[in-house]
Amino acid sequence: MQFIESELPGAYVIELERHLDERGFFARSYCEREFREHGLPDRFPQCNLSRNNKCGTLRGMHFDAPPSAECKLVRCVSGAVYDVILDLRPGSSTRFRWTGVQLSAENGRALFVPAGFAHGFLTLTDASDVFYHMGDFFKPETARGFRWDDPYFGITWPSAPVVISERDAGYSDFDPGLFEAER
Repeated sequence: MQFIESELPGAYVIELERHLDERGFFARSYCEREFREHGLPDRFPQCNLSRNNKCGTLRGMHFDAPPSAECKLVRCVSGAVYDVILDLRPGSSTRFRWTGVQLSAENGRALFVPAGFAHGFLTLTDASDVFYHMGDFFKPETARGFRWDDPYFGITWPSAPVVISERDAGYSDFDPGLFEAER
């Protein structure tokens, strides 16, 4: 695997090292030792799969309220998504900045999302499946979010969502003062 640090420190795009032959290819998608060598968490006690039927489905922007915070390793195993992460870490030089990357079954990329980041994605094809390795068990009481189009962050999405959950559509604008109060 190749670990390519994004412009947000601690967040990595992980490229597969494909070994090709007449059958196709073989590649490792996770290696505890390599994660540890890059200073990344190597324990993922929960895995999740998100099936997204329609192109234009948006999930996000989600994060955990402090003191809870979980890292994620995200990979699109069918179809394609535009994956966005946003740094919410107090004291970070890139706090409140975001980056986006295309993850697809075709390119095989994964995105390591550090604890303290918000995460969301927009599907670019029908039948997009997203597989997550989670750094902690889900705690519904700490689940939070903000609007995908919150002007405070100015995230540039490839298009507006066609499908979005009531919860995700109903998030209010981000209030940095309230966020500070949670810290």
